[in-house]
Amino acid sequence: MSDPPTGTAATTLAAQQWSAARYAQHAAFVPAFGASLLEWLAPTPGERILDLGCGDGTLTRQIAERGATVVGVDASADFVSAARQAGSDARLGDARSLAFDGEFDAVFSNAVLHWVLDADAALSGIFRALRPGGRFVAEFGGHGCVAAIVVAVTVALERRGRVLQSPWYFPTAEEYSIKLAAHGFTIESIELYPRLTPLPTGIRGWLDTFAGPMIEVLPASDRAPLVDEVEALLRPMLCDTAGRWTADYVRLRLIARRAG
Repeated sequence: MSDPPTGTAATTLAAQQWSAARYAQHAAFVPAFGASLLEWLAPTPGERILDLGCGDGTLTRQIAERGATVVGVDASADFVSAARQAGSDARLGDARSLAFDGEFDAVFSNAVLHWVLDADAALSGIFRALRPGGRFVAEFGGHGCVAAIVVAVTVALERRGRVLQSPWYFPTAEEYSIKLAAHGFTIESIELYPRLTPLPTGIRGWLDTFAGPMIEVLPASDRAPLVDEVEALLRPMLCDTAGRWTADYVRLRLIARRAG
């Protein structure tokens, strides 16, 4: 990153804080869209599968319903608690330091890996967790994801003397393919595609759920005005005449295998 403009303070990112209840209210679209990824995973009875970043376990349970034994891992204690209460085998863990060794026929991950800035650490752990020939099936944010939102937040922060540091890793298919190969994966399919995503509680609900690390660099008294400004900046682009909001998502979807 280049040096900030004179008189502008660089931000220090806050840690993303997750609430299972807030996520269910504002972001139920995440597992709803992710359900189609299960067809790529194609779990079969008797398989042992790791759901990396399992959240509240919605997709974990759907995988288990197909007969696989599923272990969910998430860095959020609140998500792990919600998943356990719903009957999943969910464990607290960090994608950058997975402790599994050759235990799984597949690693599945939906809408998580763009939160892991150290992609190499995550891929090392995923590779190690798989049995030889095991598959890695994932979807997460790719290059250009939520670009309009990022620009609006950047502008609003700069007006308050701050420089945005994105909390996300949004690679191109080419960039991530190189990383997969470097970690010993054989790629079967990888694609980057745009996906306009309806926001059931509007841009404010989205910001409340996902933008904490960017907004919480400001004092509490300054956050509501920033959200107001971001909403105003984005309304012409992301809100239609009926008041329905969408986000400009771009997703990276892949199947890769650990070399046998």
